[in-house]
Amino acid sequence: MASSAVQFLAKELRSLLNSPIEGFTVEASEDNLLKWKVGIFGPPGTIYEGGYFKANLNFPANYPYEPPTMRFTSPLFHPNIFESGSICISILHPPVDDPQNDQEDISERWNPTQSVRTVLLSVISLLNEPNTSSPANVEASRSYKAWKAGQSTDYERTVKQQVAQSKKQAEMDGIIVPTSLEDYCMKEGQQVEEGYTDADFYDNGDENYGDDYYSDEEDEE
Repeated sequence: MASSAVQFLAKELRSLLNSPIEGFTVEASEDNLLKWKVGIFGPPGTIYEGGYFKANLNFPANYPYEPPTMRFTSPLFHPNIFESGSICISILHPPVDDPQNDQEDISERWNPTQSVRTVLLSVISLLNEPNTSSPANVEASRSYKAWKAGQSTDYERTVKQQVAQSKKQAEMDGIIVPTSLEDYCMKEGQQVEEGYTDADFYDNGDENYGDDYYSDEEDEE
């Protein structure tokens, strides 16, 4: 199953490399395509503008039939992000009935037609439009509600402090964060990681590609 997932992810990566990437970057090692590093750019015109938030995206051996997991490694104060950095969003929930979560329709959850692109665009959308009905971070949810009601600026101040902190990381990583809508979308064909081409991630028709990496050990964080 892992070999099939690797081949599927290789095709997704090629698509991301050869098509415009709206508001995020992806990085994957050819040694382990089940583990990706992503960078989310704060959308222009929002309190996240100029931000560069890093996260790990880990894929199960039976991807795309089960969703990946996503955890921010950059601090991000948000109603739908746990203090650990794990994100709570419908698209990353398995497509099974959950009696403990009757507020979420099963159609909103993961299905094999979803992709890395749809996941990351959903996360970007969630930044500015949190779901406060069942928050992962109660304190952030309360702060967000008070800010939206005009009762406090604490939420905005905290987020902007984290944006400023993330800019230092972007500088260290050599990343230029887009701050205009025109620059927010990468140009078609632009490479995600300097020094790599899409050919570096392909199995060249070998159906056993990736078996050596995953057959004998579990994929760990």
